[in-house]
Amino acid sequence: MLKIGIITGSTRQNRKSLKLAKELKKWAEKRKDAEYELVDLADYNLPMYNEPIAALYSQDYQTPEAIPWAEKINSLDGFIFVVPEYNHGIPSVLKNAIDYLCHEYRDKVAGFVTYGSQGGIRAGEVLRLILGSLHVAVISTSLSLSILTDFDAEENFIPKEVHEKIFNKLVNRLLAWGEPLKTLRENES
Repeated sequence: MLKIGIITGSTRQNRKSLKLAKELKKWAEKRKDAEYELVDLADYNLPMYNEPIAALYSQDYQTPEAIPWAEKINSLDGFIFVVPEYNHGIPSVLKNAIDYLCHEYRDKVAGFVTYGSQGGIRAGEVLRLILGSLHVAVISTSLSLSILTDFDAEENFIPKEVHEKIFNKLVNRLLAWGEPLKTLRENES
């Protein structure tokens, strides 16, 4: 069974990403077709990336916080990133976390749930480019949410039936890609 991490893309105190990720995990667990885990970036407390050797060339991480982060990403077969759009891109905390690692992402699959005033679509496109350079297969199905219509005044997600349908299509594609990629990783090791 595949193990999928639902990764928060923000660590701000009142962030939508954690509330949204919890709801998505509930939806995913109804499926019973993979193991789903909430991965909150705030739990890893990664300092700004400053490793002496780039992750492409060494997995001997000198930053102590990088070790549990690497172990977590390595343990997953795929990812659902829950990402707000900041200034037409992704939050710096997410880019920082991604930059810490390289080989742990290789030949895995990712999907996105994005949000922003225009659905967070640009954040998804930026993340697609970043992950592609790490040999992550990014599926095209995504769920884009508007902060103007899909969240209430307290910043809680207001789920609609169509959201869960799109999310299930996203997960279907994620799992369809995840199985052969897992086989590929196992055959290469």
